[in-house]
Amino acid sequence: MIPITTFAGQIVAVFGLGRSGKSTAKALLAGGGEVYAWDDNAALREALSGEGIPLVDLANADWSQIAALVLAPGAPLTHPKPHWTVELATAANVPVLGDIELFFLERHRLAGKNGCQDDAAQVIAITGTNGKSTTTALIAHVLEVAGLDVQMGGNIGVPILELEPPEPGSKPRSNSDSKTGCVYVIEMSSYQIDLTPSLQPDIGVLLNLSPDHLDRHGSMANYFAIKARLVEASGHAIVGVDDEGSREIAHSLSRKGASCLPISGGEIDWGCFVTDHTVRLRETPAGELCELASIAGSATLRGRHNAQNAAATAAVAFRLGLSMDDLIKGLGSFPGLEHRMEEIGRVGRILFVNDSKATNADSAEKALESFSGGIFWIAGGLAKEGGIAELAAQFGRIEKAYLVGEAADNFAKTLEGHVAFVMSGSVECAVAQATADAKLSDARQPVVLLSPACASFDQFRSFEARGDAFRACVAGLDGVEMRNSGVIPGVTGGLTRDVAEGAA
Repeated sequence: MIPITTFAGQIVAVFGLGRSGKSTAKALLAGGGEVYAWDDNAALREALSGEGIPLVDLANADWSQIAALVLAPGAPLTHPKPHWTVELATAANVPVLGDIELFFLERHRLAGKNGCQDDAAQVIAITGTNGKSTTTALIAHVLEVAGLDVQMGGNIGVPILELEPPEPGSKPRSNSDSKTGCVYVIEMSSYQIDLTPSLQPDIGVLLNLSPDHLDRHGSMANYFAIKARLVEASGHAIVGVDDEGSREIAHSLSRKGASCLPISGGEIDWGCFVTDHTVRLRETPAGELCELASIAGSATLRGRHNAQNAAATAAVAFRLGLSMDDLIKGLGSFPGLEHRMEEIGRVGRILFVNDSKATNADSAEKALESFSGGIFWIAGGLAKEGGIAELAAQFGRIEKAYLVGEAADNFAKTLEGHVAFVMSGSVECAVAQATADAKLSDARQPVVLLSPACASFDQFRSFEARGDAFRACVAGLDGVEMRNSGVIPGVTGGLTRDVAEGAA
């Protein structure tokens, strides 16, 4: 745990008592602060009994005595309406922060103390509408393989304040010594960026931008501006240029003279990019082109979107001074993440892929693009705005679709006349139907792909539960050979209750 001493002797309100909220309260108490903790959910309040965290109804608290409000990312800051605690804090001129803001405040405050230098702990922060979790885990894996002391958290797996502080006396990393110092690799959603005014990572990565969670940010322009803040505040920016929004941010940073390296899943004039399954680097527009590593044959880095993830990771490795051998070993041994293009098993020629994390059409498009054809697509759930009309360019890859959940009727209207489909209703029924049809396919490798393009909440408690249900259905098929799970355990892209599913 990272004790937060910044608010020692002061009262801090903590709203939202999921995992990150609970760790925030404990970190503040460990640092000598006083905590008023609350949640609208009575069951979560009851669950804190015996944990030593004081519960105070913030609706009746004296806000003139409160130094800050730490808000769970799942509670609205501005749209569609500020949470009631935000309104009370604003009326009392109390700043509203997130747990990652506490991390950065503590980092700045401890500069030069306890034998630690400010850059003893390098911070790499990753954001983007899609691919954040895979890239965060891939970067952490590559750095660990290289022998660095790596801690990963934020919007992935572990709340940031549950990580360990850097050891007293630890030295900053340098290009001449790739084995010293601690590196924090942090995934950040737009909600978390919005709650982190002191955000200042050493390296910031922006992968991509597409419309998502606009109900929480009011407009696409505001959402894009929030995402841009992460790389604008970074010592070194690494920015994807495969979509118009991110490309404009990269150009803006370059015009301002900021350190910005473009990345792409395809060929670009300069930057870090992938062509012919090879990661290449041209550091400047006039620089020499270098081949860094091959990702050919990697099941966990399949598709152009994962090529961009690999380019982002290579760019980070370059900025940290890692060797080419370290990068090659790390990329080649990446086990992947659960529910993200996860190959879970085979029945004869048929490959089963669990991409349950694809909670929007943009993410599902990346999955469909990863295969040349022969796709038996399981889609549907709780629909996002816009449906799947934008996937029309990928319809030719789909042999048949199996529609489930509330979105099935709307998806059927979009597919009518373009893709054969059946109203499966449930994942269990869809797996059985897709498997039977795939056995009759002429494709060299038919793929039964769960990539729903929807949230899961109509039928499941989370995208993880949906993916687990898919895996269980596949495991029950006759003649199945399940893949031994080498995926990184205990990692999810979004903390239960604190961050909404698929938080962008």
